[in-house]
Amino acid sequence: MSDATQPEPDRIDGAPHPRETLKLYRQDAAQADFLQAFSSDRLHHGWLITGPRGVGKATLAWQIARFLLATPITQDDGLFGAPPPPTDLHIDPEHPVSRRMMAGSEPGLFALRRPYDDKAKRLKAQITVDEVRRLKGFFALSSADGGRRVVIVDAADDMNVSAANAILKLLEEPPDRTTLLLVSHQPSRLLPTIRSRCRELRLAPLNAADMAQALAATEIDQTVSDPAALAALSGGSVGEAVRLMQQDGLKLYADLVKLLSTLPDLSRPHAIALAESAAGRGKEERLDLLLGLFDRALTRLARTGATGQPPDPEAATQEAQTFQRLCPSPTAARQWAQLAQDQGERLRHGRAVNVEAGSLVLSSFLALQEGCPRS
Repeated sequence: MSDATQPEPDRIDGAPHPRETLKLYRQDAAQADFLQAFSSDRLHHGWLITGPRGVGKATLAWQIARFLLATPITQDDGLFGAPPPPTDLHIDPEHPVSRRMMAGSEPGLFALRRPYDDKAKRLKAQITVDEVRRLKGFFALSSADGGRRVVIVDAADDMNVSAANAILKLLEEPPDRTTLLLVSHQPSRLLPTIRSRCRELRLAPLNAADMAQALAATEIDQTVSDPAALAALSGGSVGEAVRLMQQDGLKLYADLVKLLSTLPDLSRPHAIALAESAAGRGKEERLDLLLGLFDRALTRLARTGATGQPPDPEAATQEAQTFQRLCPSPTAARQWAQLAQDQGERLRHGRAVNVEAGSLVLSSFLALQEGCPRS
């Protein structure tokens, strides 16, 4: 386990770590699938936990790990029979395994994550094969007690090629009584052989009611004024919803919709103010958020014309009215979708070559006026 003083790549700023989160929302199907496999003695050695970023994949991985390590390996003695199958993954927070996991001292668990670079004073960009090699010592130390061992890889998408091949070898020849839990936001990026050797648990985005409960459980000192809008803009991701709350994302999206409402004669003062709000040193997070919301706005706009239905729920005042006016037909939807794609590629290229942020964003806003479908 990592030094508690170092930043953790699987922690969302302002929210509890997945090992500290005891309640998982709207993922009953995935939990039931795992319990069915566990109770039928078909517990696969490799599990791939997939779904959008921030919907609870890491929380589920830690819950499964806690459950496996706290549930004794029993044998049917032929007299009393096997114990009844478990109905959920809950383990008492006061259980010794729970307490050790919270303290980062559970000997049966290994969390494989991006390591901290002491020289650069930041997390490394990838999980390297050197990190995977540390598992050799883990397996040697934990084999003496004869219990289960669990490895959480979070996120498997972060592994470089050598690390991925090393994990593949473990999946092909798993150590005895070992379960590997691979968290993946983009499973298509993994080696096909890794995917084929794991059983998948796919998690779903959260709806507005689940989002409100999940955010309340994080104990973030903010009031969720519009959980439906937050769920819509975050794609049902609690992690993304936390980021939107912390950076006033709902207001920023409302400002974007207000800017779009001025089309086809774009309000340049409004466009300049929005672009400048994300320009300059120290505003990188604001820029990332603005570009992400810009892409979502254009996606929701195009979808309005393609489906003939306004955004539901609305994520900003007058969103439905504005989008229906700007995109009244499938033909307009195709034009907006192409415009969104072109601007997305342009923004990615501009960032890659370090174009000044304010100019980059403003030029994309101005491109909306040129490419806006005319009725």
